[in-house]
Amino acid sequence: MHELGVVFAAMDTIEDVARENELTRISSVTMCLGEVSGILEDYFVDCWKWAQQKSDLLRDSTLEVERIKAVTVCNACGHTYETVRYGRTCPSCGSDQTVLLRGNECEIKQIEGC
Repeated sequence: MHELGVVFAAMDTIEDVARENELTRISSVTMCLGEVSGILEDYFVDCWKWAQQKSDLLRDSTLEVERIKAVTVCNACGHTYETVRYGRTCPSCGSDQTVLLRGNECEIKQIEGC
């Protein structure tokens, strides 16, 4: 379960941002998780709930999770398509010369606090 490690890393970053901005309480955090990031949202949320109780700064905060759809582009024909639906093979031309454009992210989108 690598979700706990990701949660700890995110919380470290949030605590750094809070210090830099002289925040004493975080009210909400919005995380963006890519569809093919390998992070299971349910596990991530469970780990977050457990870990936030150990942090005075985050204890009463809410967590919002936004999922980012995975999109791939074909270098052979230029077609973009849904990665999860078609995988690495372009549904337009059948090429495997493809690159993931988005959907692998794990990002802190927004932090609200005072």
